[in-house]
Amino acid sequence: MKKKWLLPIFASFMLFTTTHIDSAEAATKTEVTDTASKYLGIPYKYGGTTTSGFDCSGFTSQVFADLGIILNRTSGAQYQQGTAVAKSDLQVGDLLFFNTSGKGVSHVSIYIGDGKMIHSQTNQGVSYSNVNDPYYWGSRYIGAKRVATFDEEQQAEVKKVAIDFTVYASRAEAASQIAKALNLDTSDKNSGFVDIKPTYEHAGAIAAVAKLGIFEGDASGKFNPSSPITRAQIAKVLVIAFGLENAGQEVTFSDVPQDSWANQYVSILASNGVTNGDGNGSFGMDELLKIKELKMFIERLQSR
Repeated sequence: MKKKWLLPIFASFMLFTTTHIDSAEAATKTEVTDTASKYLGIPYKYGGTTTSGFDCSGFTSQVFADLGIILNRTSGAQYQQGTAVAKSDLQVGDLLFFNTSGKGVSHVSIYIGDGKMIHSQTNQGVSYSNVNDPYYWGSRYIGAKRVATFDEEQQAEVKKVAIDFTVYASRAEAASQIAKALNLDTSDKNSGFVDIKPTYEHAGAIAAVAKLGIFEGDASGKFNPSSPITRAQIAKVLVIAFGLENAGQEVTFSDVPQDSWANQYVSILASNGVTNGDGNGSFGMDELLKIKELKMFIERLQSR
Protein backbone atom coordinates (compact mmCIF):
# COMPACT_ATOMS: atom_id res chain seq x y z
CA MET A 1 0.00 0.00 0.00
CA LYS A 2 1.52 3.33 -1.05
CA LYS A 3 1.20 6.07 1.53
CA LYS A 4 1.61 9.55 0.04
CA TRP A 5 1.69 11.00 3.54
CA LEU A 6 4.85 9.18 4.53
CA LEU A 7 7.38 11.66 3.16
CA PRO A 8 6.14 14.74 5.03
CA ILE A 9 5.76 12.71 8.20
CA PHE A 10 9.23 11.29 7.86
CA ALA A 11 10.73 14.70 7.20
CA SER A 12 9.07 16.22 10.24
CA PHE A 13 9.99 13.30 12.43
CA MET A 14 13.67 13.67 11.70
CA LEU A 15 13.42 16.71 13.99
CA PHE A 16 12.06 14.55 16.79
CA THR A 17 12.86 15.46 20.38
CA THR A 18 12.08 13.33 23.43
CA THR A 19 8.84 15.22 24.06
CA HIS A 20 7.67 15.90 20.50
CA ILE A 21 4.52 14.24 19.22
CA ASP A 22 4.42 13.77 15.48
CA SER A 23 1.14 14.83 13.89
CA ALA A 24 0.27 12.33 11.17
CA GLU A 25 -2.74 14.27 9.97
CA ALA A 26 -3.19 12.26 6.79
CA ALA A 27 -2.84 8.95 8.58
CA THR A 28 -5.65 7.13 10.30
CA LYS A 29 -5.78 4.67 13.15
CA THR A 30 -6.70 2.14 10.52
CA GLU A 31 -3.30 2.67 8.89
CA VAL A 32 -1.58 2.00 12.21
CA THR A 33 -3.39 -1.21 13.03
CA ASP A 34 -3.41 -2.44 9.45
CA THR A 35 0.35 -1.99 9.31
CA ALA A 36 0.92 -3.70 12.66
CA SER A 37 -1.33 -6.69 12.10
CA LYS A 38 0.20 -7.61 8.75
CA TYR A 39 3.08 -9.03 10.79
CA LEU A 40 0.90 -11.37 12.86
CA GLY A 41 2.50 -14.77 13.31
CA ILE A 42 6.09 -13.71 12.71
CA PRO A 43 8.17 -15.47 15.39
CA TYR A 44 9.91 -13.82 18.32
CA LYS A 45 13.68 -13.48 17.98
CA TYR A 46 15.88 -11.83 20.56
CA GLY A 47 17.44 -8.78 18.94
CA GLY A 48 15.35 -9.40 15.83
CA THR A 49 14.47 -6.49 13.56
CA THR A 50 13.31 -8.23 10.39
CA THR A 51 10.42 -10.41 9.23
CA SER A 52 12.51 -13.49 10.01
CA GLY A 53 11.91 -12.64 13.65
CA PHE A 54 11.20 -9.60 15.85
CA ASP A 55 11.88 -8.79 19.45
CA CYS A 56 9.37 -6.42 21.05
CA SER A 57 11.04 -3.13 20.14
CA GLY A 58 12.16 -4.46 16.78
CA PHE A 59 8.49 -5.01 15.99
CA THR A 60 7.33 -1.56 17.12
CA SER A 61 10.23 0.05 15.27
CA GLN A 62 9.29 -1.77 12.07
CA VAL A 63 5.61 -0.83 12.30
CA PHE A 64 6.34 2.85 12.88
CA ALA A 65 9.05 2.85 10.21
CA ASP A 66 6.42 1.58 7.79
CA LEU A 67 4.41 4.65 8.77
CA GLY A 68 7.36 6.94 8.18
CA ILE A 69 8.10 7.43 11.87
CA ILE A 70 11.48 6.68 13.41
CA LEU A 71 11.54 5.12 16.87
CA ASN A 72 14.57 4.48 19.05
CA ARG A 73 15.80 0.89 18.93
CA THR A 74 15.13 -0.50 22.40
CA SER A 75 12.03 -0.50 24.60
CA GLY A 76 13.84 1.56 27.22
CA ALA A 77 14.89 4.14 24.63
CA GLN A 78 11.39 4.25 23.12
CA TYR A 79 10.05 4.99 26.60
CA GLN A 80 12.01 8.25 26.42
CA GLN A 81 10.10 9.37 23.33
CA GLY A 82 6.74 11.06 23.01
CA THR A 83 4.45 12.26 25.79
CA ALA A 84 3.11 10.25 28.69
CA VAL A 85 -0.54 9.16 28.40
CA ALA A 86 -2.84 8.01 31.19
CA LYS A 87 -4.14 4.46 30.85
CA SER A 88 -7.68 5.83 30.81
CA ASP A 89 -6.86 8.01 27.78
CA LEU A 90 -5.17 5.45 25.53
CA GLN A 91 -5.62 5.82 21.78
CA VAL A 92 -4.83 3.44 18.96
CA GLY A 93 -1.14 3.80 18.11
CA ASP A 94 0.07 4.57 21.64
CA LEU A 95 3.11 2.62 22.82
CA LEU A 96 2.59 0.59 26.00
CA PHE A 97 5.48 -0.31 28.29
CA PHE A 98 5.92 -3.16 30.75
CA ASN A 99 8.37 -4.41 33.35
CA THR A 100 8.89 -8.09 32.57
CA SER A 101 12.38 -8.40 34.03
CA GLY A 102 11.99 -6.74 37.41
CA LYS A 103 14.47 -4.06 36.33
CA GLY A 104 12.25 -1.41 34.75
CA VAL A 105 11.06 -1.03 31.15
CA SER A 106 11.76 -4.23 29.25
CA HIS A 107 8.80 -4.71 26.90
CA VAL A 108 6.81 -2.53 24.51
CA SER A 109 3.62 -3.04 22.52
CA ILE A 110 1.19 -1.04 20.37
CA TYR A 111 -2.31 -0.28 21.60
CA ILE A 112 -5.05 -1.18 19.08
CA GLY A 113 -8.15 -0.23 21.08
CA ASP A 114 -10.73 -1.96 23.28
CA GLY A 115 -8.12 -3.00 25.84
CA LYS A 116 -6.08 -4.93 23.26
CA MET A 117 -2.49 -4.60 22.16
CA ILE A 118 -0.30 -6.14 19.48
CA HIS A 119 3.30 -7.04 20.19
CA SER A 120 6.08 -9.56 19.65
CA GLN A 121 6.21 -11.75 22.73
CA THR A 122 8.43 -14.67 23.68
CA ASN A 123 7.08 -18.07 22.53
CA GLN A 124 4.19 -16.49 20.61
CA GLY A 125 5.77 -13.96 18.28
CA VAL A 126 3.61 -11.15 16.92
CA SER A 127 0.22 -11.63 18.52
CA TYR A 128 -2.63 -9.94 20.37
CA SER A 129 -2.96 -9.66 24.15
CA ASN A 130 -5.23 -8.05 26.70
CA VAL A 131 -3.57 -4.97 28.21
CA ASN A 132 -5.17 -5.74 31.58
CA ASP A 133 -4.52 -9.49 31.55
CA PRO A 134 -4.68 -10.30 35.29
CA TYR A 135 -2.28 -13.22 34.93
CA TYR A 136 0.62 -11.31 33.43
CA TRP A 137 0.48 -8.02 31.54
CA GLY A 138 -1.86 -6.17 33.86
CA SER A 139 0.47 -6.36 36.85
CA ARG A 140 3.56 -5.49 34.80
CA TYR A 141 2.21 -2.37 33.13
CA ILE A 142 4.41 0.73 33.57
CA GLY A 143 2.88 3.37 31.35
CA ALA A 144 2.17 4.61 27.83
CA LYS A 145 3.69 7.14 25.47
CA ARG A 146 2.14 8.88 22.49
CA VAL A 147 4.78 9.42 19.84
CA ALA A 148 2.33 10.33 17.09
CA THR A 149 -1.25 11.46 16.76
CA PHE A 150 -3.50 9.94 14.13
CA ASP A 151 -6.60 11.20 12.41
CA GLU A 152 -9.78 10.48 14.39
CA GLU A 153 -12.27 10.39 11.51
CA GLN A 154 -12.06 6.66 10.93
CA GLN A 155 -11.94 5.65 14.61
CA ALA A 156 -15.03 3.46 14.26
CA GLU A 157 -13.35 1.55 11.44
CA VAL A 158 -10.11 0.74 13.25
CA LYS A 159 -10.93 -2.86 14.04
CA LYS A 160 -12.36 -3.49 10.59
CA VAL A 161 -8.85 -3.32 9.15
CA ALA A 162 -6.75 -3.77 12.27
CA ILE A 163 -7.92 -7.32 12.76
CA ASP A 164 -8.31 -9.71 9.88
CA PHE A 165 -12.07 -10.22 9.86
CA THR A 166 -11.75 -13.02 7.35
CA VAL A 167 -10.41 -14.88 10.42
CA TYR A 168 -11.82 -13.11 13.47
CA ALA A 169 -15.45 -12.33 14.17
CA SER A 170 -16.63 -8.77 14.72
CA ARG A 171 -19.57 -7.87 16.96
CA ALA A 172 -21.62 -7.24 13.82
CA GLU A 173 -20.74 -10.66 12.40
CA ALA A 174 -21.67 -12.35 15.67
CA ALA A 175 -25.00 -10.50 15.79
CA SER A 176 -25.74 -11.46 12.20
CA GLN A 177 -24.90 -15.15 12.70
CA ILE A 178 -27.00 -15.37 15.86
CA ALA A 179 -29.98 -13.59 14.31
CA LYS A 180 -29.84 -16.04 11.41
CA ALA A 181 -29.54 -19.07 13.69
CA LEU A 182 -32.52 -17.95 15.76
CA ASN A 183 -34.50 -17.02 12.65
CA LEU A 184 -35.16 -13.55 14.02
CA ASP A 185 -37.13 -10.89 12.18
CA THR A 186 -34.53 -8.44 10.88
CA SER A 187 -36.86 -6.16 8.96
CA ASP A 188 -36.62 -3.34 11.50
CA LYS A 189 -33.35 -1.50 10.77
CA ASN A 190 -33.61 0.99 13.61
CA SER A 191 -31.37 -0.40 16.32
CA GLY A 192 -31.19 2.67 18.53
CA PHE A 193 -27.40 2.65 18.53
CA VAL A 194 -25.84 5.97 17.51
CA ASP A 195 -23.20 4.31 15.32
CA ILE A 196 -25.56 2.02 13.41
CA LYS A 197 -27.34 3.64 10.49
CA PRO A 198 -30.45 1.93 9.06
CA THR A 199 -28.54 1.52 5.81
CA TYR A 200 -25.78 -0.52 7.48
CA GLU A 201 -25.77 -4.10 6.14
CA HIS A 202 -26.14 -5.69 9.59
CA ALA A 203 -28.54 -3.07 11.01
CA GLY A 204 -31.54 -5.41 11.04
CA ALA A 205 -29.68 -8.22 12.78
CA ILE A 206 -28.19 -5.85 15.35
CA ALA A 207 -31.61 -4.35 16.06
CA ALA A 208 -33.13 -7.83 16.44
CA VAL A 209 -30.58 -9.16 18.93
CA ALA A 210 -30.58 -5.88 20.85
CA LYS A 211 -34.37 -6.05 21.35
CA LEU A 212 -33.95 -9.45 22.98
CA GLY A 213 -31.16 -8.25 25.26
CA ILE A 214 -28.62 -10.54 23.62
CA PHE A 215 -26.27 -7.67 22.86
CA GLU A 216 -25.84 -4.32 24.58
CA GLY A 217 -24.09 -1.12 23.56
CA ASP A 218 -21.50 0.85 25.49
CA ALA A 219 -22.05 3.77 27.86
CA SER A 220 -22.13 6.24 24.98
CA GLY A 221 -24.86 4.36 23.13
CA LYS A 222 -22.61 2.80 20.53
CA PHE A 223 -22.74 -0.81 19.34
CA ASN A 224 -19.16 -0.78 17.95
CA PRO A 225 -19.91 -3.15 15.05
CA SER A 226 -16.31 -3.38 13.87
CA SER A 227 -14.90 -4.29 17.27
CA PRO A 228 -13.76 -7.87 17.80
CA ILE A 229 -15.40 -10.11 20.37
CA THR A 230 -13.57 -12.37 22.81
CA ARG A 231 -14.35 -16.00 23.57
CA ALA A 232 -15.52 -15.00 27.05
CA GLN A 233 -17.88 -12.40 25.62
CA ILE A 234 -19.38 -14.80 23.09
CA ALA A 235 -19.97 -17.31 25.90
CA LYS A 236 -22.23 -14.78 27.63
CA VAL A 237 -23.95 -13.83 24.37
CA LEU A 238 -24.69 -17.44 23.42
CA VAL A 239 -25.96 -18.38 26.88
CA ILE A 240 -28.42 -15.48 26.73
CA ALA A 241 -29.35 -16.00 23.08
CA PHE A 242 -30.13 -19.71 23.41
CA GLY A 243 -31.48 -19.57 26.97
CA LEU A 244 -28.90 -22.05 28.25
CA GLU A 245 -28.72 -23.32 31.80
CA ASN A 246 -26.14 -25.48 33.52
CA ALA A 247 -26.66 -28.98 32.12
CA GLY A 248 -24.73 -30.83 34.77
CA GLN A 249 -21.59 -30.54 36.84
CA GLU A 250 -19.90 -27.16 36.82
CA VAL A 251 -17.05 -27.07 34.31
CA THR A 252 -13.95 -25.06 35.19
CA PHE A 253 -10.96 -23.88 33.16
CA SER A 254 -7.53 -22.85 34.42
CA ASP A 255 -7.70 -19.37 32.88
CA VAL A 256 -11.26 -18.53 34.00
CA PRO A 257 -11.17 -17.46 37.68
CA GLN A 258 -14.06 -18.43 39.90
CA ASP A 259 -14.72 -14.77 40.67
CA SER A 260 -14.66 -13.70 37.01
CA TRP A 261 -17.87 -12.35 35.45
CA ALA A 262 -17.32 -14.85 32.65
CA ASN A 263 -17.07 -17.95 34.82
CA GLN A 264 -20.77 -18.84 34.92
CA TYR A 265 -21.26 -18.30 31.20
CA VAL A 266 -18.20 -20.31 30.16
CA SER A 267 -19.17 -23.09 32.55
CA ILE A 268 -22.74 -23.22 31.22
CA LEU A 269 -21.50 -23.29 27.63
CA ALA A 270 -19.12 -26.14 28.44
CA SER A 271 -21.68 -28.13 30.45
CA ASN A 272 -23.91 -28.09 27.37
CA GLY A 273 -21.14 -29.60 25.27
CA VAL A 274 -20.62 -26.48 23.15
CA THR A 275 -16.94 -26.10 24.06
CA ASN A 276 -14.24 -28.10 25.81
CA GLY A 277 -11.57 -25.41 25.67
CA ASP A 278 -8.17 -26.00 24.14
CA GLY A 279 -7.83 -29.53 25.48
CA ASN A 280 -5.18 -28.49 27.99
CA GLY A 281 -7.50 -27.16 30.64
CA SER A 282 -7.64 -23.61 29.30
CA PHE A 283 -10.57 -21.84 27.64
CA GLY A 284 -8.80 -18.82 26.16
CA MET A 285 -11.27 -16.34 27.61
CA ASP A 286 -9.39 -13.24 26.44
CA GLU A 287 -8.56 -14.58 23.00
CA LEU A 288 -10.36 -13.04 20.05
CA LEU A 289 -13.15 -15.21 18.66
CA LYS A 290 -12.53 -16.71 15.25
CA ILE A 291 -15.34 -16.93 12.70
CA LYS A 292 -14.88 -20.69 12.45
CA GLU A 293 -15.28 -20.96 16.23
CA LEU A 294 -18.45 -18.87 16.15
CA LYS A 295 -19.95 -21.09 13.45
CA MET A 296 -18.91 -24.22 15.31
CA PHE A 297 -20.49 -23.04 18.57
CA ILE A 298 -23.75 -22.17 16.80
CA GLU A 299 -23.85 -25.46 14.92
CA ARG A 300 -23.42 -27.39 18.16
CA LEU A 301 -26.19 -25.37 19.80
CA GLN A 302 -28.53 -26.00 16.89
CA SER A 303 -27.86 -29.74 16.97
CA ARG A 304 -28.73 -30.07 20.66
